[in-house]
Amino acid sequence: MQVLPKLLLFAVFAVLGALKAQSVLPGACQTKDYLPLLKGKRVAIVANPTSVIGKTHIVDSLKSAGVKIVKIFAPEHGFRGDRPAGEKVLSYTDAKTKLPVVSLYGKYVKPAAKDLKNIDVLVFDIQDVGTRFYTYLSTLHYVMQACAENNKSLVLLDRPNPNGYYTAGPVLKPGFESMVGLHPIPIVHGMTLGEMARMINGEKWLKTTDSCKLTVINIKGWTHNSRYHISVPPSPNLSTDEAILLYPTLCLLEGTNVSLGRGTDKPFECFGAPWLKEGNYRFVPKNIPGKAMNPPFLGDTCRGFLVTDFGKNYIADAQTLYIEWLEMLLAAAPDRSTFFNPFFDKLAGSSELREALLSGKSCEHIRESWKQGLIAFEYQRSPYLLYPYRAGAGFLEIVDNGD
Repeated sequence: MQVLPKLLLFAVFAVLGALKAQSVLPGACQTKDYLPLLKGKRVAIVANPTSVIGKTHIVDSLKSAGVKIVKIFAPEHGFRGDRPAGEKVLSYTDAKTKLPVVSLYGKYVKPAAKDLKNIDVLVFDIQDVGTRFYTYLSTLHYVMQACAENNKSLVLLDRPNPNGYYTAGPVLKPGFESMVGLHPIPIVHGMTLGEMARMINGEKWLKTTDSCKLTVINIKGWTHNSRYHISVPPSPNLSTDEAILLYPTLCLLEGTNVSLGRGTDKPFECFGAPWLKEGNYRFVPKNIPGKAMNPPFLGDTCRGFLVTDFGKNYIADAQTLYIEWLEMLLAAAPDRSTFFNPFFDKLAGSSELREALLSGKSCEHIRESWKQGLIAFEYQRSPYLLYPYRAGAGFLEIVDNGD
C-alpha cells in the first residue's frame, strides 16, 4: 500500500477538521447555557418528537439532569408526532413519562391561566420548516402570548430552518389570519423560530400590552445559507429533505381539489387527481394510521407527477414558489369554479393569488407582484436575525447535522 505524502496527509486532516468545525449544534445541545435558568424551577416544555439532544428526547435529558418538569404542551401532530395533519388532539397523561400532556391543537390553542398556575418557566423546543402556514409558528405565538399574560418566562431552544436561505410568496393581508398564518409575513419567511420570536416581540404582534420575557438559546455552527438535514421528521408527512424543500409550494394544493400525496409513501413529493389526464405517475391514497386518515381521493387512482428529483435539482436553488404547477392544474381542471376551496386563501394569506391565477395572469407577473412586499419584509426582519445571511446566495456550505 502506498503511503500518502506528509503534505497530503496534512491536507486531509485539515479538510476533516474544517468539516468537524462546521457541525451544527441546535440550541437544545447548549445545556450549559440554559440549565441554570431551569434549576430549582417548575418547568413546562413545548415539545414533540423533534425535541432531541442527539438521539435522546429532551424531556428525558432534562429529567436526568434534575430539572423538575411538571407538564408538557403539544403542538399539531401531538407530543409523540402520531396524529395526522389537522386532527384535533385531546389532553392526556403520557404513558412513558407519566407527565400530563396539554394539547395546543384542539379545543384551544393557547395555554390557559390554569395550565400555567404551577409553572415558573416554559421551554420551547420544536423543529420548524420555515413557512408561514406550518402551525408550529402559530403555536409559538400563542405560547408567547400566554407567557406575557401570565408573567411567565420562555426559554426557546433554537433549531435551524432548512428553508432559511430565501424568502418567497405573498405577505399575509389583514383579515386573513388563522392557525395557518397569524403574522404579516411571506409564505417563506427564511427565519428560525428564535428569530421569529424576537420579531413577534419587537413588532408588538402579541395581543397584549406586555411582551414575552424571552431567552433564545442560539444554534452553533449554522448560517442561513447552510444546508441542513433534519434527522427526525418535523411532522408525519415531511419525512425527506426533498419533501421539506417542496412543502412551501405543494402545501398550497391543500386548498385545491388536487392530492399532494397524503395517504401514499410520497407525501409532498407528488401530486395528482383522478380527473388529471397529464402525467406519468399514478398513486392510490390510502388510510395510514398516524399519517393520513381519509385523505383526498381515498381509494381512487390519481394520475399526476412524482417531483422528488425536481425538488432536489431545481426547487432547492430556485428560491421561489413554483406556482407553474398551480397554473397548469387550473388549466387542466374540468371545472375551474370548483378547483379552489376556501382554505386556499388562508394558505396564500389573501385572495390575490387565487384571483390572479383565475384571471390568467402569468406566473412571472404574479411573482413580480410579491417583490415589494418581500423587500419591505426583509428590511423589517433584519434587526431580529441571529445568524449570518447572504441574500440570493442559496446554499453556501455543507454542514453536519450535529443534533
